[in-house]
Amino acid sequence: MKRAHIIALVVIAIAIAAIISLVNDASTYVNFSTAQLNEGKEFHVVGELSKDKPLEYNPEVNPDEFTFYMKDNEGEERKVILNASKPRDIEKSENIVVIGKIQGKEFIASSLLMKCPSKYVDGELQTMETKIEVNSKL
Repeated sequence: MKRAHIIALVVIAIAIAAIISLVNDASTYVNFSTAQLNEGKEFHVVGELSKDKPLEYNPEVNPDEFTFYMKDNEGEERKVILNASKPRDIEKSENIVVIGKIQGKEFIASSLLMKCPSKYVDGELQTMETKIEVNSKL
């Protein structure tokens, strides 16, 4: 075999390995029930804040832990522990996407996306989205 053929095969093998690792790491959107069946695997769960339950954030004790309750799109409610500070205006959010893993009956979130209510600014409809991300291993 020629040297160029060997190099081409190595490059192709590396590319295939990279694609496979990216596909395996990709998270999917599910509800809490599906995430519970696959405990330890990372998922995106879409839902809304349970406004009748307490929001717990005590920055004096742990500034990187915010706890709240969320209902997924199927109506199942779970306690969510976000490993970050409390996002501003979370109470006003329409939808929340938590990204993380189920541990027991709680969802441990490494990041959170919020969709806040639309607002009219200068006659144009605007939607504000906020993303909170933490670089921590679960």
